[in-house]
Amino acid sequence: MKHRVTGIGGLFFKTKDPKATKDWYKKHLGFNTDDYGCTFKWKDQEGKECTTQWSPFPDDTNYFKPSKKDFMFNYRVENLKELLKALKKEGVTIVGDIEEYEYGKFGWILDNDGNKIELWEPIDTPFL
Repeated sequence: MKHRVTGIGGLFFKTKDPKATKDWYKKHLGFNTDDYGCTFKWKDQEGKECTTQWSPFPDDTNYFKPSKKDFMFNYRVENLKELLKALKKEGVTIVGDIEEYEYGKFGWILDNDGNKIELWEPIDTPFL
C-alpha cells in the first residue's frame, strides 16, 4: 500500500448550537455554509479536484462514539478495505462496518488515545 492517508477529509466537532456556529463562521470568516457545514474544494498534487468537510455537530450526537471526545477527524485514504485489514493485523481497534455512499466508502478506528477516526475513500464528484 503506497499511502495510507492522503489528506484531511473533514473536521467534525460538537457545539451547543450548530446553526449559530455555522452563521458565525459564515459572517466572520466567510465560510460558504450549508446544512452540513462547509465544503472546501482544492486540488491534490496530481491536479485532481478534492474536498474537505468542516461540520459542527450537536452536543448530543452519537456519531463520535465510542470516543468521549468532542471532535472527530476524517482522513482521506486509498483502498479502505485493504487499509482496514492491515490496521486490524496491527492491533488497531476497528469500529463498526464499512459503509458505502455515492461520495465514497467510510470506516472507523480508534487511535491510541481513544479518539474515533473516520477513514474515507472519497468520491469527490458529488461535491464539485
